[in-house]
Formats: sequence, structure tokens, C-alpha cells
Amino acid sequence: MDYSKVLAQEFDIKEEYAQNVIALLDDGNTIPFIARYRKEMHGSMDDQLIRAFSEKLDYLRGLDKRREEIRSLIEAQEKLTDAVSQSLDKAQTLSELEDIYRPFKPKRKTRASVAKEKGLEPLALVIIRQEKGCDPNAAAADFVNEEKGVNTPEEAIAGAMDIIAEQVSDSAEIRKRIREIARKQGVLRSVAADAEQDSVYSMYYDFNESVGKIAGHRVLAVNRGEKEGFLKVGMELDEERPLQVIFHLLDHGTNPFCSDLLRAAGEDAYRRLIYPSIEREIRSELTEAAAENAMKVFAVNLKQLLMQPPVKGKVVLGLDPGYRTGCKVAVVDGTGKVLDTAVIYPTHGERRAAESKAKLLQLIKKHRVDIISIGNGTASKETEMFAADAIKEAGRPVCYMVVSEAGASVYSASKLAATELPELDLTLRSAVSIARRLQDPLAELVKIEPKAIGVGQYQHDMPQKRLGEALDGVVEDCVNSVGADLNTASPALLLRVSGLNATVCRNIVAYREENGAFHSRAELKKVPKLGPKAFEQCAGFLRVPESANPLDNTGVHPESYKSAKALLSLVNYSDKEIKSAKFPDLAARVKAKGTKTLAETLGIGLPTLDDMVKELQKPGRDPRDEMPAPMLRTDVLDINDLKEGMELKGTVRNVIDFGAFVDIGVHQDGLVHISQICDKYIRHPSEVLKVGDVVNVKILSVDPKKNRISLTMRF
Repeated sequence: MDYSKVLAQEFDIKEEYAQNVIALLDDGNTIPFIARYRKEMHGSMDDQLIRAFSEKLDYLRGLDKRREEIRSLIEAQEKLTDAVSQSLDKAQTLSELEDIYRPFKPKRKTRASVAKEKGLEPLALVIIRQEKGCDPNAAAADFVNEEKGVNTPEEAIAGAMDIIAEQVSDSAEIRKRIREIARKQGVLRSVAADAEQDSVYSMYYDFNESVGKIAGHRVLAVNRGEKEGFLKVGMELDEERPLQVIFHLLDHGTNPFCSDLLRAAGEDAYRRLIYPSIEREIRSELTEAAAENAMKVFAVNLKQLLMQPPVKGKVVLGLDPGYRTGCKVAVVDGTGKVLDTAVIYPTHGERRAAESKAKLLQLIKKHRVDIISIGNGTASKETEMFAADAIKEAGRPVCYMVVSEAGASVYSASKLAATELPELDLTLRSAVSIARRLQDPLAELVKIEPKAIGVGQYQHDMPQKRLGEALDGVVEDCVNSVGADLNTASPALLLRVSGLNATVCRNIVAYREENGAFHSRAELKKVPKLGPKAFEQCAGFLRVPESANPLDNTGVHPESYKSAKALLSLVNYSDKEIKSAKFPDLAARVKAKGTKTLAETLGIGLPTLDDMVKELQKPGRDPRDEMPAPMLRTDVLDINDLKEGMELKGTVRNVIDFGAFVDIGVHQDGLVHISQICDKYIRHPSEVLKVGDVVNVKILSVDPKKNRISLTMRF
């Protein structure tokens, strides 16, 4: 298979670009490096597109590997004909390959294999040939053999029909056509396992929808309902057209006696062998497609969460709410260093609440706290109300924000947390994490397994290995798009940097501890086991603000330093200006000189020149700073305060297939259904909303008993 040609067509890119990306991947280059520093070779494909390209390349290579395996297996049976070989060459999917292999695949004991052992295959061929004047019943008499277990002509006919049914089932052409019919006309249906038993799946107690149109989240919902025993699920398909396909290919109508038997065998093949198999395949396809879509939604939400703007330079007090064990408190300075910890009990009666308020106010005053970060778990509502009441007496401007605490407990019990915060109890580590994830979501959340962050739907129903790979890719892309400070980055953050592995990350940290801060990117080459290839892959994504060379604090790759310095000289910056590392009018000077002319003079591509100009204009640039700041609050609402028609501001917490959940300042997030997001038609909420967006909403309805809030953005 010509991979570059196939991939160029699928991704709508030049064949030359496809060839280059394949070569770059095969040469061990990471996706972030290819996306950022080899743009001329692939036409500025972004990291997500290159990742999808890489996955498809792996699939095609796996397809070819399986193709050759099947060819070898059939050849070993001495049954490989030119026709079979050509069919294998033409197959475009794994299911097509497996259909071709099916007749040659060693089978467990079947009705057909038993009939063959009884010597009935020649009788099956007699019936299939449908020769004029042939009486299959008379022919069957010749195959009666009590020693082989064939006692009557009827038993011989039955055995022959079992052989024919299996041959029909093994036909790749028949399966392909019936599969296509099922995809177009099949209906997924679910009914209640027990109609008297109420459950969250009640809307699916009598449900059906075309398999070609059903939404992915419904597929996942009925799958889960079936798994939990609340639903019975299956695919329904009118059998008329599938049987027509079988009869058309099987029955030539030249012998009515044989025709009747062939049709009966065809019906048996469809109902007993083909349909159950196709039903499993279609349901598997639906589940796989739904899971892929859900993983994409999860990935988009995760990226938006990780890329939320950091709250820099602020002293933050983290509150990890709880009832029985109290509310854990941690104060961290602007760099995330732990200043103080405590445990308070705001829900343990008036006396303990008063003591807790006094302790909180003492910590705020002592450490000059700017923001309180509150976890959204158990007792979050009560803790939020307590904090909002306390800050009224703080004597300084203090606001708060409720943050997702998903994964905080996972982090607090991890080896990484024990290494970072060895002096703290694991419950207090959670409070530190909650404080730090407000200061820098990316740097803190990167310490947690992405699946534990919880910004998707049906995540536990996903293929966990595939989900892990997809989310790891998102984290990698986010870390490398922001960059990492070589002298402050944690081992967990460094591990996500292009080209670095766990061993090299440990060596970088050990080098820092032994020799002090890095003073240049070039000093990285002194780190044990960090070879030339690893340096090439990682250097551009690591920042060294302390370096005497200002380029070390930009996204300009060391391989382009010479070009960057030449560019500054060509647009008439003096040596003094270059040392100051401030070039606010660089873009204007480049435009005046002629972008294309400068690129040709420097011997670099236009994308590289554009990136160089952006980086030089803003050394140490953080792309997250260009996004809207997070919404901070000073007061809290109760769900009983909400009235229909009330207009509020809120923060988007999760985007799913059928809408988005918005935090409006009460304990329960409100749902904006996809139909209420905007006036125009949208296929998915992510076309309009992303996690972290601050939006205006209006209350449509409130149900305090069920903790349900319905919102609209259409007003």
C-alpha cells in the first residue's frame, strides 16, 4: 500500500507533505516537535492533525501486517488462488480481510463440520449445482450410512443443508452486502428488563432509533443500561432484503427441488449464523464510534481545562471540604510554596464554626491571602457559604473560586505527592493541590492521570488504553504549546516535554539540585543520558529565564538562533537593542523589509519566520494569558434563591454531546441543553462553548428536590 498517497487523500494534503510526515515520524521525531519546528515540511499541520495522521498510519500498517498474515495462513493450506490474493489486495478494512479469511479459518466443531465428517459435502455440491432433472432426495439415498450416523435420506439432506448454510455464512460478498443493508436500515432497540423498576434509564424502556442516525451518547447510555441489567438491547432488521441478497447469489432457479432446499439453507444461514454475527459487528461499530466521539469531547474539554489562564503571583488559600474529618486548609505563596496548613470544622455546630471562621481570618491576615480556592466535592456548598461569609470580615479584598477537585485525592496518595510534600498528611496534600490548580491548572493537573480529571461523559465505558493514549496526547500538546521553565518545572511537567523520558527527567532534577539553576539551554547537554536527539526534540519547549541569551526564554529553537540574530540585524536593531531583548515593533519592521524577501535571505520558511517574530516580540510568552481570566466570586447563591427568568453569569465546567454544564454560583451546576445554546443550528456544543468560558445565562426552570437547574443562553 502506498501510505503517503492514501493518507494525502484522506487528510486532504499534498502527497509530498504526507511523505515528509511519515519520514519524520519514522525518524523518531515527536509530534509536538514536528508540529512546531518542521512546518515547512508539512504545510503547518497542527499537532492534533498530525496525531490523527500518525494513528491512521499505524492502522494502515497494521492492516497490511494482517493482510500478509492471512495470505501466509491461506498459502500454508495450499488454497491461495489468484482470486483470493486479489481480494486480499483490494480489502480496505480489517473486517473485509476477516471476511475473506473466514472460509479458511480453522473452526471449532460445527453442524457443518460434523456433516462433512459424515461424507455429505458431495451431496451439498449436488444441491448447489442445481442440475436439471436432479432429484436431491433420490441423490440423498446414496449417502445413507448408518456407520457414519446418516440413517435416512432426510438426515443426509439436513446435513448437506448445514454445509450449504455455513458456505453462505462464509461468503465475504454476502456478508459485505448484508452489513451495508444493516448500517442503512437497522434499528437499535431497547426495552425494560423490568418495566416496574424505576431507574435513570427509564427514557430507554421503550426506545428505538436508526443505527445510521443514533447519537453516540444514546448508544453509550443503552450499553450501560444493558450492562447494569435495566435494559434489554438488540438490533432489529427487516430480513426481506438480506434474504434477497442471499437468494440472488445462491439460487439460479434452474431446479425447483434444489431451489427450495437452497432457500431454506439460505434462511437458516441468515437467521442462525449471519444475522447474530452482523448484529454484534454493528453494535460494536456503534460503540466504537460513540467511544471515539466521547473521547474527542473528553480531549477537547481536557485541553480547555489545562489551558485555562493561570492566576499568577497571588497568595492562595486552598480549602478541601469535608464533613466528618473537617475542612483541610493550605496556604501557598505566589510560586506554589506551602506557607501554612490547618484543619477547620465549619459544619460541626455554631461553636466550631465560629472557631473555624476565626482561624480562617487569622490565616488570611497573616499571609495576606488574595484568593480562596474551594474544591467542589462533598460539603463544597457549605464550605463556599462559610468562606463567602468569612471574607466579608477579612479587612482586605479577598475573592474565591470553586475549582474541580477531581483527581486531588489520587494525587495526594501518589508517590509524587509524597516526594513533593513529605512533611504533610495526605489529606492536607489535597488542599495544596486545590490551591495550586487555581494558580496554574496545567502545572498542577499534569501530575494527575488525565482519566482522573473527569471532564467527559461515560469515561469509564471507554476502552481505557485508547482513552489513556488520547488524553496523554492532549496533555503533551498543552505542555509543549506553553513550554516549561527548566529551573522550576516539576518532574511530572518535564515528563510531558517533547523528547524527555522518566530517566532523563530525574537526571535533570538531580543536575539542578547538584549544580544549581541552569544558565542556558546548551547546559542541558551536560545532563546524563540526554543525547543529541533528545536535545533536538526538547530544547525549544524548555525556557531558561535566567539565561544571558534572551533567545533561551523564547520558543525559538536553538537550531534557528543564528537566523534569529541575523533577522534582528537585517531589520536594523542595534547591538544595544538586541541585548535588551525588547523588540515591540519587530513585526512592522519585518513587514516593511518584505517578509518573503527576508525569509529567502535567511534561508528559512515563512512559517518559521512568522513564529520567530511572534516569539521575539514577547519573550516568555504564555499563550494562556491571551484567554479570558477565570471568574472569581465574593458571594454565594442558594438553589432556593433561583427564580425562573433570573439572569446570571456562570463558568462552563463541562461540555458534552447534548449540552453544557455551567457553574452559576450554587452547589449544583445548571444544564444548558444544546437547543438553548444559540439561535443557529449547531451539531455539537463544542462549536460554541469550551470549558472555562464565562457566559451569560437565564434560568429556565429550577427543581430543588431533584437538584436540577435548566438554563438558556438564548435571550
